[in-house]
Amino acid sequence: MRPTVHDIAAEAGVSLATVDRVLNGRPGVRRQTVDKVEAAVSRLGYVRDVTAANLARKRVYPLVFIVPGGPNSFLQNLTAEITAAAQRSSIERTSIRIETVPPFDPGAIVSVLDAIDPKTVSGVGLVATDTADVTGAVDRLVEQGVPVVTLVSDLPGSQRIHYCGIDNIAAGRTAASLIGRFCAGRPGNVLVVAGSMKLSDHAERASGFAAVLEAEFPELGLIGPVETNDDAGTVRRSVEAALAAGPEIVAIYNLGAGNRGLIEALAAHKGKLSAVVAHEVTQHSRQALADGVFDAVLNQDCGHEVRSAIRVLKARADGLDLLTAQERIRIDVFLRDNLP
Repeated sequence: MRPTVHDIAAEAGVSLATVDRVLNGRPGVRRQTVDKVEAAVSRLGYVRDVTAANLARKRVYPLVFIVPGGPNSFLQNLTAEITAAAQRSSIERTSIRIETVPPFDPGAIVSVLDAIDPKTVSGVGLVATDTADVTGAVDRLVEQGVPVVTLVSDLPGSQRIHYCGIDNIAAGRTAASLIGRFCAGRPGNVLVVAGSMKLSDHAERASGFAAVLEAEFPELGLIGPVETNDDAGTVRRSVEAALAAGPEIVAIYNLGAGNRGLIEALAAHKGKLSAVVAHEVTQHSRQALADGVFDAVLNQDCGHEVRSAIRVLKARADGLDLLTAQERIRIDVFLRDNLP
């Protein structure tokens, strides 16, 4: 049976109120009495239930999430999940503020990070652009005692405490394996379309993809990555130009967003490609799968990522360890046959 605060009070010969003051670090207790309580805690092997203690004190965790705005469907879904979490604040004892920044704008991210008052927040969740100035801003905030987690796209060179997202190298490798199998030995080139190689998730997907293609499918060459800033119009024009220019393209991997533009570009090429693989199940990619325009879509659960970020930040505020298995974000692969 686990020891309780009553057992500590009896062991130390003090009142419950004194035990409570010592455990919560409040003043007004003599050093000799503090030592007696701490010795009793050690002898009894008492482990404090921080979650229950915070619930009893009605502790609230103020959190800030920094998310790119714009037409990107996946990021819109991510923002919707953060908004839903904010609406659960009374249950989860959080106070969530969303800061929207222009996409692919490191300066805007830095401005928001530098404006945060460390005294007013328990943690920050960030969709990061991997640049030196963003890394510096994150490090400055962490050094002031504010934990930062990254979502979707990591900032591996920073002092962020956790990354809530899929293994993007594995995602790229998975895409290459799918395309290699769909092509079934047909030689040609694979066009890779990206948003920005300043995003670590895009850079890692491209790296994993190229490694598998070179090692396992030497009959397939690589064109790109072509950077489009995840703009649907730019994706459409880039894909149309690549298909018109040749050499022969037999497959396309869109490792970023802008799937609507990809779908438009493929309208005149239906049945000519062996494989089209994209990321994230959204309204457009779901329909493309159902229509046979896309062969596979790799997906990450943005709701899981938001819930994970909140759990990690609350645990850090309480000095608790993470449950690693609970925070692992899986890569889902959807075909037309298993659409959710």
